[in-house]
Amino acid sequence: MSENPSADSVALALHVLEEMKAEDVTVIDLVGKTSLADAMIIASGRVNRHVASIADSLVEALKASGLPTPKVEGMPACDWVLIDTGDIIVHVFRPEVRQFYNLEKMWGADRPNERLVS
Repeated sequence: MSENPSADSVALALHVLEEMKAEDVTVIDLVGKTSLADAMIIASGRVNRHVASIADSLVEALKASGLPTPKVEGMPACDWVLIDTGDIIVHVFRPEVRQFYNLEKMWGADRPNERLVS
């Protein structure tokens, strides 16, 4: 682990999301915006089963990395799964649900300094 655990958590999450073929991945820097977390990652899975697989893989990778067990919400339905590590918050949505809630707009990810990862 480096001196910046949030950066390590983000890098690990992005790696897992890429491996699991998550779509439309967006990273939002929350430093100075809220004390909830340092970063928020928003991603989409194609269907409920894909959302569940992405979330399961991410939780297992976070545990395996030695981080405390993340808090997870939304697993039974898998329309929207939230994974909270303390440093970062990861949202995995079905596309329709993501479009409805539009967290990117709420948290200002439409600004040019936010990072979109394809």
